[in-house]
Amino acid sequence: MKISIGGYSFNNTYLEGKMDIFGYLEAVKYRYRLDTVDLWNGFFIDRSASPIMTLADESYIRKIREALDEKEMTVVNFAIDGAHIWDPDPDMRKLLHENAIKHLRAAEILGAKTVRLDTGGSFKEAEPMSEEQFECVVKRYQEYAQRAADNGYTIGPENHMGASLLPREMKRLAEAVDHPSYGILLHINRWREDQAEGDALVAPWVVHTHFDAGTADLPDAAGKIRLLQAAGYDGYWGIEHNAPSNQYLEMELLISKVKKIISDSAS
Repeated sequence: MKISIGGYSFNNTYLEGKMDIFGYLEAVKYRYRLDTVDLWNGFFIDRSASPIMTLADESYIRKIREALDEKEMTVVNFAIDGAHIWDPDPDMRKLLHENAIKHLRAAEILGAKTVRLDTGGSFKEAEPMSEEQFECVVKRYQEYAQRAADNGYTIGPENHMGASLLPREMKRLAEAVDHPSYGILLHINRWREDQAEGDALVAPWVVHTHFDAGTADLPDAAGKIRLLQAAGYDGYWGIEHNAPSNQYLEMELLISKVKKIISDSAS
């Protein structure tokens, strides 16, 4: 089965000083027996520099790549925080863009197949984009998507913050970017509006997915998989759940649950 584990799932273990990026790779490979990783830059950035999130130097990124190669692992997604596109302050937008370019270089070193880079906006509020914001975000994604095309991956937002939590805005954005290397990381069922139809509205552009514990407990979870497959999705079913404790055990339970959902979707 095509399953991956989002790095953010072990954020609390990381904060406790019990895991680093190499420990994450070890756990995914040898504890959960997966050959794919769903990287999150939170394991190798300076979080004190928020919102920019300074990336580790390139030599460290290459060490991660060496560890991936040694374990014969593939990066199916690289989720980037602190390098989103929109901020009302033009100077901050410039800094965020510079940080995004550094992260895209890291994604290319790591061999990522898909990259998540957010639209920007508030985590608490979800409002449609202004025309200025929409124009800026479309232009940047077109630029990033062309770079992605030149280097063999896809890039786009997750329904994660601001306007990206509104499915009609995500659809409008995808139609405007209109690039084959642009795609959406769909955190299944996480919408602030139109939740019943949100996943279907963006399904044609989905290139990666995330389940959390709540998603896995949905009565129609198997139907969500069938919906995406009917739209042509053939990617990985990522599992991202930052449990407050017992993260290794909670992940084992959630993997089993998602496997059952995938099996049910085929029947």
